[in-house]
Amino acid sequence: MNLAGKRVLLIVSGGIAAYKALELIRLLRAAGSAVTPVLTRAGAEFVTPLAVQTLAENTVFQDLFSLTDEAEIGHIQLSRAADLVVVAPATAHILARMAAGLADDLATTLLLATDKRVLVAPAMNVRMWQHPATVANLATLRARGVFVVGPEAGEMACHEFGPGRLAEPVAILAAITALLAPEPRAPDPLAPDPLAAPPLAGRHAIVTSGPTQEPIDPVRYIANRSSGRQGHAIAAALAALGARVTLIAGPVTLPDPPGITVRHVETAAEMREATFAALPADIAVAAAAVADWRVARAGGAKIKKTASGAPPILDLVANPDILAEIAAPGPNRPRLVIGFAAETENLAENASAKRQRKGCDWIVANDVSPATGIMGGAENAVLLITADGAETWPRMGKEAVAGKLAARIATHFAKS
Repeated sequence: MNLAGKRVLLIVSGGIAAYKALELIRLLRAAGSAVTPVLTRAGAEFVTPLAVQTLAENTVFQDLFSLTDEAEIGHIQLSRAADLVVVAPATAHILARMAAGLADDLATTLLLATDKRVLVAPAMNVRMWQHPATVANLATLRARGVFVVGPEAGEMACHEFGPGRLAEPVAILAAITALLAPEPRAPDPLAPDPLAAPPLAGRHAIVTSGPTQEPIDPVRYIANRSSGRQGHAIAAALAALGARVTLIAGPVTLPDPPGITVRHVETAAEMREATFAALPADIAVAAAAVADWRVARAGGAKIKKTASGAPPILDLVANPDILAEIAAPGPNRPRLVIGFAAETENLAENASAKRQRKGCDWIVANDVSPATGIMGGAENAVLLITADGAETWPRMGKEAVAGKLAARIATHFAKS
């Protein structure tokens, strides 16, 4: 990559990923670019001005009110002397300030005063990345012409997994090169576009979540202990990677994830109807714990105890098999169908058999024995079974499982 003669104004904001900015500076200098570094007050908590200055071979700017620089209206000169302004890492905080048009320190003043293109490389916790405020701020910045590279999905310093990791310095360098020194040759159709849209942009995903409630009479029903937390987290993680998501939610106490179309249902029959009404889709994740049976004829009035005290006889019939139906071959079958298998014994054997029986592409299996605390709990430990084999994932929060599964789905579509 040749950036000879190019000038990059690099803003390093606060966050554990700031250490990667040092490698980015080294790569930029090796490519021939001049680097003018700006270090925010929070950024200086993670990397030292001396380290930045040494690698950049240039003065590190930190203070908006430096008398020497401001006598020459230094922030205006800095903002316009560069060919490109890069923010790496770009924390949720600085992205919010950019979207709001604030100018309360040197970095945000430069960003507001510049007339050059701006590239941001977001880096933050997965939940911060998925928060509706961050989603809205990124949408605002994109609409204003700000370029975005990353983030990547993976394990984070906070021991969570999902989208939010800073793009690797080589990927950021590729994005800078694409903006400053685009190659004249025809693009390689197999090469990743460093400035591409989120990896699941343009994809439609259907996610079912939570339990179903099958009425016995107006006050009683058949259900299970599913909280819906895993399914809701998967819907949010897919949306964070750019997918358009339709969430079919059984009765849960969770709030609707932001930016997602939600259809609330109660029974398995209603869930089936809503699922098929949402087709066509590229992805279907059947995370709901659908009741296997329902009462053939629910009572129209509350069933009373008899004088003998004998319990009522309930005539049970099977509910529709939503997973098997949506996985069946046909023009509306999603390209990737993922089922869930909640087991209490012989996890791998039972889950593998379920994948074959249902005709789905992947099965996310978990042990829901009472001792695990997984059913209705905040954590999960899963076995992902595909046609290629099985992957054992360590126990982690359900949001982290969702992030890892969403990243795996994105990788699947990138390869195909």
